[in-house]
Amino acid sequence: MSTDFQSIPLIDISPLVAKCDDPNVAQDKDVAEVVRLLDQACREAGFFYVKGHGIPDSLIKEVREITHKYFGQPYEEKLKIKLSDKTGYRGYQRVGENITKGIPDRHEAIDCYSELKKGMYGGLGDPLVGINKWPFDPPRFKEVMEEYLALCTELSRKIMRGIALALGGSVDEFEGKIAGDPFWVFRIIGYPGSLSTSHEGLPKNDVGCGAHTDYGLLTLVNQDDDKTALQVRNVSGEWISAVPIPGTFVCNIGDMLKILTNGVYESTLHRVINNSPKYRVCVAYFYEQPNFNASIRPLEMCVKKSGGENKFEAAVYGEHLVSKVLTNFTY
Repeated sequence: MSTDFQSIPLIDISPLVAKCDDPNVAQDKDVAEVVRLLDQACREAGFFYVKGHGIPDSLIKEVREITHKYFGQPYEEKLKIKLSDKTGYRGYQRVGENITKGIPDRHEAIDCYSELKKGMYGGLGDPLVGINKWPFDPPRFKEVMEEYLALCTELSRKIMRGIALALGGSVDEFEGKIAGDPFWVFRIIGYPGSLSTSHEGLPKNDVGCGAHTDYGLLTLVNQDDDKTALQVRNVSGEWISAVPIPGTFVCNIGDMLKILTNGVYESTLHRVINNSPKYRVCVAYFYEQPNFNASIRPLEMCVKKSGGENKFEAAVYGEHLVSKVLTNFTY
């Protein structure tokens, strides 16, 4: 990162969303300005807000509202879709079941992945084999989330096209062999309000999710408008709050993009601390999207930009993901 950011930039990506599939997109002046801002944000912060993204605000709100309804149900009801190794690590996890760096996180969640069949990718994905476990209550939960997932996948592809141009590559640099077979992770997360005592026998812990980087390419965060909890660490070690801006997504880049760019873009540490007494939800879409079995190594154009030497060894995305998932839970 070239400078120490004190706030997270807001980018209107509407020109990119409208024109990213145009054959002459690289010559468009409005798109070029979006690309410049994306490049600056990825170099300096690794985080940015986007508006003008094209996903209806009514759907964004409905996703959060239906999430609040699900987590507001009795524990026994939520357990009907319980996550385990037998479900391919898909489904509901209780508060404290998710682990970050050995410490239980103070959140509950539904975890979903692109659906995998046994033997796909030579067995690499077998631990995640299964179909996603959607609750029957609230009604229409599955339909709402699947509509939203499709739109997030398409939006992520468009943003990655802008990032490809920002790096000086072709608009489809991150498609084809690297990421032509979409793989995503989807986490529907609930953070209990702050407490002065321990919760369900756990040591007192206000950290909803411990400091970590994401491990794919790009993350889209849909968070409650009225509670500030997401924090991003800058170079000086200060935690900068990602204050909710209605109608936007918070976006951040992950470890696979860091490798592909040879460190030109950095995946940034972030955490969640819900200091509000109110329950908070966040719906996070992870465009993991290197192909599941793709060998990810620095792109030649990025090696040239960063001194001419590879700073990272090749990593197989699926191996990286599965190793994280297998050490991520206690139940």
